[in-house]
This record gives sequence, structure tokens and C-alpha cells, in this order.
Amino acid sequence: MQHFEVIGGNRLKGEINISGAKNAALPIMAATILVEGETVLHNVPDLADVRQMQTLLARLGVKSRRDDEGAMHLTVEDEMNAHAEYELVSKMRASVCVMGPLLAKRKRAQVAMPGGCAIGDRPIGLHIQGLRALGADFELVNGDVLLRAKRLTGSDIFLGGPFGSSVTATANVMMAATLAVGRTVITSAACEPELVDLAEYLNACGACISGYGTPEIVIEGVLSLRGTEHRVIPDRIEAGTFLIAGAITNGDLELIGARIEHMRAVVDRLRCVGVIVERGEKGIAVSSSRRLEPVMITTQPYPGFPTDLQAQAMALLCLADGNSVITEKIYPDRFLHVGELNRMGAHLRKEGPTVIIEGIKRLVGAPVMASDLRASAGLILAGLIAKGTTLVHRAYHIDRGYERIEEKLARVGANIRRVDAP
Repeated sequence: MQHFEVIGGNRLKGEINISGAKNAALPIMAATILVEGETVLHNVPDLADVRQMQTLLARLGVKSRRDDEGAMHLTVEDEMNAHAEYELVSKMRASVCVMGPLLAKRKRAQVAMPGGCAIGDRPIGLHIQGLRALGADFELVNGDVLLRAKRLTGSDIFLGGPFGSSVTATANVMMAATLAVGRTVITSAACEPELVDLAEYLNACGACISGYGTPEIVIEGVLSLRGTEHRVIPDRIEAGTFLIAGAITNGDLELIGARIEHMRAVVDRLRCVGVIVERGEKGIAVSSSRRLEPVMITTQPYPGFPTDLQAQAMALLCLADGNSVITEKIYPDRFLHVGELNRMGAHLRKEGPTVIIEGIKRLVGAPVMASDLRASAGLILAGLIAKGTTLVHRAYHIDRGYERIEEKLARVGANIRRVDAP
């Protein structure tokens, strides 16, 4: 098992290329189940989760390969199998994105229940609710969700949940509705840029989707979809992570390809902290003063502050001059990194879904354990500014969502390396 060794104290300066968005690439890859002919996807990041999706799609009859320039080619070669087994689904929650495409194209979808995870329970009730509204029959079989429908029919569907809209449920229902008979209207739909990217891919394939990017999406069903060529949007979470890396190290970075319009809530909070964030010639430029102001952050569905940047923001606010407050409204249990940051000298106190952060002058390097993908990133950022050496164990977590993060950080001055555990 590998870990990251980070020696703090270096100021980051230079350019970082932002990879394609994992959370856009995965549902788009799943959507190729719906289409006839070849899809060519550009800017798909080389991540553990992407490779896992390729493995799952291969089991479902979708052949994929990367060409010499890195583009991914996907083609459906066999439509017999409609079972996403637990062995694969348990390794990556985004596997549930195959549910809608399988049901629409193959009239049957059997997908293992993904179970809980380190950031708390994430049920799939909204997925099932939306697909049943399109006419699917549902039953639970040996821990699998089994959905069947000879024909899907458009419907008015409300997808609001206890913590707001669901991106993956919206994606599943939207994908299924593209081949349904008639019109589907999804209200309380997710508005994330990754969902917009999926809709634009589907429309390029011949779907008829409007209203995406708003809480009401309208889908007019079509008879078939054809393969196309598409470029995946830049990853706003990776970009946000590197924005905070620049801020926490008093750095000066330009994030090539990052889109500031996808990150307005993040930019707003960073500017309130005292970080300088500007639209650059090639993306987003970030620099920081040495004094960081305390702020309040509440995670919310897009366009609010993303839960996937909560741990990274917490690392930054450990060094603010005063007390900050972070409230987690998406996954209230997503705080396993709090104990690890306290091991590095942070003064954090958890009270329900809220963490009170008492700013300090310095963090201290320590061995820490990553509990999930974004917590890993937060601990690496803390290590960049800590005195001494920080060892972030379980590097496999961060490989799920960041493309060679240690190489990107090292190129702009970070003292970080990947180490094989003895």
C-alpha cells in the first residue's frame, strides 16, 4: 500500500493543468450503453474510478480503449448482460449510473445496492422513485435492485430529497427518459455543470433535452441515439483543490483550463478569506496574502459551496486569524478528517453537522490516515504548510479522483512524493 510523504514549507508557484472532470466522465461513459455506434471522448482523466467504470462497462458489453492521443473510444458490442454485480459496484458508487441506461436500452437493469461509505449513507431511493415513475417495475433481489420495463413512458417527476437534489438520480432518470415514449419533466433536478455536460453529450447523440442547468429539465423521448465525439469539461473540484493549495502556501498559481463560472461559491468564500482569485488568460489565477480571515462555510447543492471541497477548505481555515465555522448540509457525517487534522495540531471541535475551527499559527507534520477521496486531498494540503513531514496513508483514495496529484504539485514547488509502504 502506498502513501504520500509531504514536507511542508514550500511556496507554490507556476501553472497546473486541470484534468477532465471525473464526475462528468463517469456518467457519460455509462450513457454510451444507450447509443449505437462509436463514442469518442476527449479529456477523460486517467483515474482509478475511470478504469473501474471501464471494467464494469466491459462486463456489460461495452468495449473501450484509449488511442495514442489519450482519447477514449467506446462501442457497445453485446447487449445481453444487464447485471452490474456487487463485486464491481461496491468499489465505486458511481456504478449506479448504469441503472437508467440499462433499463432504457435493454428493458432490464439489475444493479447491486452500493451500501454505505466513509462519508455516510447515500441511499438510492430517488433513483428508484424516478425510474418507477417512468413505468419500471421494481423489486429487491439478493441485495440487487432489479428494474424491468417493456416500455418507458414520459412522466412528471419530482426528485427533491432530504438534502436537496441528487446529481446521480437526476442523471439516471434523464438518461432513461431519452428513450422513453413522450415527454418527461424532472423538477427539483440537480444543476451541476457535470450534469450539463452529460445532457450536452446526449443531445449530440440525438437526444432532445432542454432546461439542463436549471431545476426543471424537459426530455422529449426519441427512438434511438447514435455515437458522437465529445470533450469532457475541466474538473472544478480538482481546480478548487489547487486554488486552496495556492492559498494555503501563500502561493501564486495559474490553473490552466479551470472555469471560474463553475466555481463562484468557492471563489466568493476564498475572496472573503483574503485570497486573490482572478480570471486568467488560460484559466484561473490565485495568489494569497499572509493573513487569512475567518469565514463561515455551508456546503450546499450547486451552485452552493461543494461538499467535495469541505475538507480542503477546513485545512485552509486552520490557519485563519480567528474562529471559522463549517456546516455540512450534504453529508452530515463527512468529518472523519477532523481527528486527523487535530493530530497535526489543529483546534477543531465537531458539534453535529458543524465544525468550529479555532485558527492557529502553524500545523505540525504527523502520520495521518485518509478516510475518503476528498479527505485525502485536505490532508495533503495541510501537509504542504505543516512544519516537518506529514505521511498521508492510503494513497489509493486520492487516486480515485486526482490524476497524478503529487506530480502536479511537485512541478510547482511542493516537496511531495509517493512512497511504497514497507
